Amino acid sequence: MDVRIVTDSTAYLPPDLAREHAVTVVPLHVVVGGQEHVEGVGITAQEVAKALREHTVVTTSRPAPEVFLDTYRRLADEGATSIVSVHLSGQMSGTVESARLAAADAPVPVEVLDSGTIGMAMGYAALAGARAAAAGAGPGEVRTAIEARLGPSRILFYVHTLEHLRRGGRIGAASALLGSALAIKPILTVRDGRIVPVEKVRTAARAIARIEALVVEQVRAGGTAVDLAVHHLDAAERAEELAAHLRERVPEAREVRVLELGAVVGAHVGPSTLAIAVSPRPAEPVGSAQPESGPGSEGDP
Repeated sequence: MDVRIVTDSTAYLPPDLAREHAVTVVPLHVVVGGQEHVEGVGITAQEVAKALREHTVVTTSRPAPEVFLDTYRRLADEGATSIVSVHLSGQMSGTVESARLAAADAPVPVEVLDSGTIGMAMGYAALAGARAAAAGAGPGEVRTAIEARLGPSRILFYVHTLEHLRRGGRIGAASALLGSALAIKPILTVRDGRIVPVEKVRTAARAIARIEALVVEQVRAGGTAVDLAVHHLDAAERAEELAAHLRERVPEAREVRVLELGAVVGAHVGPSTLAIAVSPRPAEPVGSAQPESGPGSEGDP
């Protein structure tokens, strides 16, 4: 069988990894000051950060079902006998619903998965599915490989302000923090597909240090090898510093990547955001494996 993997641009998979593992990425759209852009085409994350700082209206939109259907048809024409399509949380976006509508008309079987998360917490799962498919797994085994990565994965993030999440309607249970938003720096996570608060601290430095500590605690408790991705929006220096700390403190990490958040997620979390995606590798004893992604795995893609 020839099983293909599809995901969306909010996985923030490095293009080289997507190409290497034949993962097809369907982009979401971002609208800045009334002008629509395809994520990754014609607009940068830095431009979105600048627009947000200047209080320009920035919104996002999901791909139309027709875009997914065209993608599924193209993959079928290329020889795919089935497709597994994994997307950001349906609680945050209608993207997964667009994929499901398209799947009903696809020329080959398409299984659509709601990852319940975002960023490389989803991206690493898509890669796990792609590796299983390349090894000859059928669609059921590919789904199992994806879900095995999604289950224990976690994304923790610090936002400089909750205002952008509030404007975009993505704030979820973290809305309870709004009354004291000026006095605190929140640590958030995604649970059951929704953004929820973890802790609140008084300064950005303490928030970042606490995220780092929470990741170290999770990895030690899990007892398996992990992949880590430090996401940021217009905060490259802090992200690199955080990644350096994690490389020192988390020997279980097979790779630690620094990846800028794209325009779509950036529009909702705002400039200076830092996030860490933690993706444990199932059933892999610590110290038994080599990096899966080659020489560039411990730096920028």
